[in-house]
Amino acid sequence: MPKRSQAPLPSGDVEEENKQLKARIRELELERDILRRAAKYFAGETNW
Repeated sequence: MPKRSQAPLPSGDVEEENKQLKARIRELELERDILRRAAKYFAGETNW
């Protein structure tokens, strides 16, 4: 089996994109958690 060479270190552009994507992930996870709590809250209030 041939040895795999180590991947080159990310350039500044890639690092900046990763930083932005990680921030977006945190934002989306926060929104998901808020919506999850809201759904749980409103599901408990139904009087069917």
